[in-house]
Amino acid sequence: MSNSALVKHTNISPYKTSPRNNTIQKVTIHHMAGNLSIESCGVVFQSSNSSANYGVGTDGRIGMYVEETDRSWASSSPSNDHQAVTIEVANSSSTDSNWPVSDTAYNATIDLTVDICWRNGISSLSWTGDSSGTLTIHKFFAATTCPGPYLEARMSAIASSVNSRLATCNSIYADV
Repeated sequence: MSNSALVKHTNISPYKTSPRNNTIQKVTIHHMAGNLSIESCGVVFQSSNSSANYGVGTDGRIGMYVEETDRSWASSSPSNDHQAVTIEVANSSSTDSNWPVSDTAYNATIDLTVDICWRNGISSLSWTGDSSGTLTIHKFFAATTCPGPYLEARMSAIASSVNSRLATCNSIYADV
């Protein structure tokens, strides 16, 4: 198991379980509830009794806070967190109750999710709208609005984009 080569900043949180007790089978997307940089998000995870494997800033840069071999403390569900790589995405506005994210952050989240799936043998990402899918969100496991209406409304599109790119990767490397 490896970590993403897309990472531009690392600040490992003490709030993790090492090692995770399950294989990676899911991706869980969250929002930061603010426009934090990947550096600021990493600082929060040093003292907040929570963490995520990765964070995506509004500028599209990616930070790592918990290695993929370890379970982050992200979704209020140890069972989910032991199976999922968790991603925090910065909001482009912290005053809009829709919790939007920039196009750059959105696209970087898709890039990161494709990378996670490809490296961990997740051949297809399924958005079912509940916790049974391989693409999940925080609100499935806790009384929260996370990841906010903006990202939640785009989960099906995220899964579709990821799957399209995974299919391309699979066809390119099928003959190798």
